[in-house]
Amino acid sequence: MDYFDLTLPEDEVRAISSIGLAHLGDAVYELLVRTWLCAHGKATGKGLHRATVELVCAPAQAVRAERIRGMLTEEELAVFRRGRNANVHTIPKNASRAQYAEATALEALFGWLYLHGRKERINALFAVMMEELPQGEQA
Repeated sequence: MDYFDLTLPEDEVRAISSIGLAHLGDAVYELLVRTWLCAHGKATGKGLHRATVELVCAPAQAVRAERIRGMLTEEELAVFRRGRNANVHTIPKNASRAQYAEATALEALFGWLYLHGRKERINALFAVMMEELPQGEQA
């Protein structure tokens, strides 16, 4: 089994909890952010870690999730809502409950897309998320 390039059947993906999808999606999203930072020369050295943390924190993810919501299919929206409604017990200090729920929803969506082998779709959504944010929209 190739865990780096895994595609699971629908029934196996459906059996994974929202928290499980978000756990995987968190890694997918962070890998994309790290790759984006390196490819765009946005940070070097110690700044890479700080820049990554700034982009993967719940408030930043919530802002970016809002940017793609209108692009989601009905099926993707269902996964997003399922992730947003996941029963999480701990909220980071730097995020509101609503921001954390949106971030969890985004991560669940990315985990779900990844397990379905929909890398092109992940890339399309991520590209929109990473377009220059207007002033005042920064997380």
